[in-house]
Amino acid sequence: MTESIFYPSHTQDDTSSQPLKWIRWLVWKIAFATLALMAIGAATRVMNAGLACPDWPLCYGQVIPTQQMNLQVFLEWFHRLDAGLIGLSTIVLVILSWWHKAKLPQWLPISSTFALSLIVFQGVLGGLTVTQLLRFDIVTAHLGTALLFFSTLVAMASSLTPYQGNATVGNLTGISITATILVYLQCLLGGLVASQWALHQCFGGNQLCIVMNSHIIGVFPATIATLTLIILAWRTPALSLKLRKLTKYIALILVSQILLGITTFYLHLQVEPLTIAHHTMGAGLLGILVAFSVFAKKDIKVSSVQEL
Repeated sequence: MTESIFYPSHTQDDTSSQPLKWIRWLVWKIAFATLALMAIGAATRVMNAGLACPDWPLCYGQVIPTQQMNLQVFLEWFHRLDAGLIGLSTIVLVILSWWHKAKLPQWLPISSTFALSLIVFQGVLGGLTVTQLLRFDIVTAHLGTALLFFSTLVAMASSLTPYQGNATVGNLTGISITATILVYLQCLLGGLVASQWALHQCFGGNQLCIVMNSHIIGVFPATIATLTLIILAWRTPALSLKLRKLTKYIALILVSQILLGITTFYLHLQVEPLTIAHHTMGAGLLGILVAFSVFAKKDIKVSSVQEL
């Protein structure tokens, strides 16, 4: 009874709150679309298609450049199309959140507005990547904003998802948040390496090796924090089923990500699908860590209420 009072919108699947159900569905869909967008963005980069459309926001002055269409143009054009659809969906999310704010958690309209501000800023950065000819700092900021937008959506969707915890997470929340931050920073370092083609330049002319090595060194703190979370979660016998499943996903993606990183390094990024998978799985690991942190935080709040 106490838990229901504390989480009136979160731990109960309230069938009478239709706006909440629709908004929860919409946020999850936008989150998955954003992950797909980052995968397409990685494909655009590794295929050297970042400037396949020389103008912005149109492509060769057209909405659909049918005469110029090839694989590279398609990747860049489709990347923009997906981004536009995500932007429109986020606008719908903001409108629904404010329109039904009396039936929704108080934080939701503000959070959705923050997400919209990120996607607007992301669109500006997307235009600058073209007009500034893929300048590395803008490209890296473009990735960083996309990851922050994705993380915000996952946090919102997880907060809206019904959850029954056991209030036994202990220190897992702090560790999961630490791992989330370190993985986010590691993704940024990976974006910095990619935007400067640091791996190719280091192997080819012994240039930008510091940038490449920073990404390699960054693997260790992110991996140690994530492994610590996995081990402690497995050693928590009363951990909720949802957190236990998320722990399995985190472990699987972490192992896969390390193997992909080693493989792409020794293959000098010559196998494009592996490089794309490495970028995408890094973002996926970040999203799952965010979800774990949100659900673990709910357990802590339930525990605090029960102690009262």
